[in-house]
Amino acid sequence: MSKGALALLIHGGTDNWSPERWKARFDEVCRERRVLPLAEAKRAAGEVHYAAVWKPAPGELAGFANLKAIFNLGAGVDALMADKTLPDVPLVRVAVDDLTGRMAEYVVLHVLMHHRQELYLRESQREKRWAPKSQWPAGAISVGIMGLGVLGANAAEVLARIGFGVAGWSRSARTIQGVECFHGEAGFEAFLRRTDILVCLLPLTPGTRHVLNRQVFSKLHRDSPMGAPVLINAGRGGLQNEADLLSCLDDGTLGAASLDVFAEEPLPKESPFWTHPKVVLTPHNAADTDPDEISNYVARQIERFEAGDPLENVVDRGRGY
Repeated sequence: MSKGALALLIHGGTDNWSPERWKARFDEVCRERRVLPLAEAKRAAGEVHYAAVWKPAPGELAGFANLKAIFNLGAGVDALMADKTLPDVPLVRVAVDDLTGRMAEYVVLHVLMHHRQELYLRESQREKRWAPKSQWPAGAISVGIMGLGVLGANAAEVLARIGFGVAGWSRSARTIQGVECFHGEAGFEAFLRRTDILVCLLPLTPGTRHVLNRQVFSKLHRDSPMGAPVLINAGRGGLQNEADLLSCLDDGTLGAASLDVFAEEPLPKESPFWTHPKVVLTPHNAADTDPDEISNYVARQIERFEAGDPLENVVDRGRGY
């Protein structure tokens, strides 16, 4: 009996996200299965049992009546969840070691950048000014991570090993060795009050949209060697109230920010974030994981599923992640 086909619904703006490159990858790891680009998949819709997707247009998945699972090729599923026509089948998010490791690299890089006064030192270099400031130890800085899923928990553990005081906040209770864990609304303010560098890795849901706002920023710890607190957002652009963020940078409520995500992407050229002296900006590449690793992950999941094993990392649609 032939195996169900895998449809590719991929809309990307770079060469690496071209449907042709993803078809070549999936042809390699799904050699006994038809891998169909969107146009072909529509013509053979009844044969399609699986879909690998990246930014599919609303309604595109609704035409596959025999769909058994959807695999999102990135970590965030908020755009998919907003599609009211999304078929009622398991939605699987990417959770591979490569992605987890790359996110930890990004978080550690930017925590260290602010901790080691890199903005000041690079300004000094441009001005040819030899004027080092006193440098405090990692243990003098408290890092708080919002979101203790796989990515957040791993980043917290790495930062704790370096010597930072690390706390985490999540919706439900978590336990991570070496990390002070807070949860729920009851623990949120206490978490903020002890945080010098706030790292946000939350998923974007109706409950987390614009959670990074002036009210939150004003509750961060202000009596550290760094002076004003710092924000690092590598989650989703919709998490940050960008008007609040800019005004808090301007008035000193925040001392600096590292931003990988924005409400509108690509970031418009007229955005003040591009040139703000307190902003370190990256183009949503904090954890741009290895495509070969992702295609292998999806292929393994399908084989396990067809062998009768449960799918892993299935999104809880009630929670949105």
